[in-house]
Amino acid sequence: MRLSVFLELGLLLLSVGCGAGLWLLSGGVLWAWPLALLPYPLRHLYHLIRLVRMIHRHHRLIPPFPYGLWGEIYRSIARYQQRGRKSRKRQIRFSRRFREAANALPDALVILDKQLRIDWANPAAARLMDIHWPEDDRRSFIEIMANPNLNDFVDACDYMRPLDLAPNHHRAIMLSLRITPFGERKKQRLVVGRDITKIHHLNMIRRDFVANASHELRTPLTVIAGFLEPLIDAPTTPAKHRRPLTLMRSQAERMRLIIEDLLTLSRLEMHESPTGREPVDVPDELYLILQEAQALSQGEHHFETVIDEDLLLLGNQPELHSAFSNLIFNAVRHTPTGTRIRIRWCRDPDRLVFAVEDDGPGIAQEHLPRLTERFYRVDSARSRESGGTGLGLAIVKHVLNRHDARLWITSEMGKGTVFSCRFPLSRRLVRETLDAEVNA
Repeated sequence: MRLSVFLELGLLLLSVGCGAGLWLLSGGVLWAWPLALLPYPLRHLYHLIRLVRMIHRHHRLIPPFPYGLWGEIYRSIARYQQRGRKSRKRQIRFSRRFREAANALPDALVILDKQLRIDWANPAAARLMDIHWPEDDRRSFIEIMANPNLNDFVDACDYMRPLDLAPNHHRAIMLSLRITPFGERKKQRLVVGRDITKIHHLNMIRRDFVANASHELRTPLTVIAGFLEPLIDAPTTPAKHRRPLTLMRSQAERMRLIIEDLLTLSRLEMHESPTGREPVDVPDELYLILQEAQALSQGEHHFETVIDEDLLLLGNQPELHSAFSNLIFNAVRHTPTGTRIRIRWCRDPDRLVFAVEDDGPGIAQEHLPRLTERFYRVDSARSRESGGTGLGLAIVKHVLNRHDARLWITSEMGKGTVFSCRFPLSRRLVRETLDAEVNA
């Protein structure tokens, strides 16, 4: 750089010297100085025009470069061009690898713009979703899939869980769709479609087996329990047989509860949405459940309530009663004597919340993701002693899914656990408004 500056100064001084010499030789004629200095600006104008034309035509700058400062300018631009070429090559390689990886995936991938039109799709999308790219470029994703459940799913913008549906072009398969917002301001959408046909069929077989087996077991269990009652109470029964018979009755009752919970789960899985949508008096239900919980606790727990008396919910009353009672009874069964249990039913700014909070020993973080699995127990021995079936939270999860709600579990060891049911505001009802409509 310094050498180029000295060279440029040398050229300028040379032009000035030539002008002075020409002026002396011409006897002091005025036009001698401009004529001698003219080559210097003409040189700059030539290199400037040449550079502009090369950039405009996207020509690559290659040596030899001019002398002086123009050489530095040409070399700097050439370096930027080289970096740009390397960056473009990296982008092309990355794009090629991404497309190769996306094309090799067995899952369907579809990229949508902010109007939910198709920007790109991999080959698996043609087989699973009947979306062919680039033939279907800029077409509406909703129109191609043409499924009413998909319309509701997209309008709700609740992408925390997948949507299972059978595509119209191939009703024999079952797809699990996940939609993820991305891009600028999260306006674009990435749709992932996975073939879960085998899993769906296995779940149907499991559900049918559990429902049928539970139904068939209930009748003989009822007969056994029916014979145990008179045997225990009969005066002719020897004293040494009463304890075994009492244990048999206790285990038969435990079996009956498990069967009832299994039948409840099977019934919930039969339909994705509740069969009835009616106003549910949640405060009244909670007070009834609270009475049962206090009887179950036998005065060993402290109950606190924060209940909005005017806040009702649109849903299925038996299902909601089952979900709320499971959460409250779990707090009684699985916390030690003296635990404070706080029950809350209120409206937050963007949702309706039912929460059961305790200050018990808490649950370790590694157990939280699996709590809603069937028969999963944090402490198997303690759960059996408390009389739990291991199905309560699974029932709660299914009921909430059917009411467009979510279950959130937070816990800290030594400080307690909070189970929160969060319902959308669209299911909110106000008692005064409902009473006015009934009276009208």
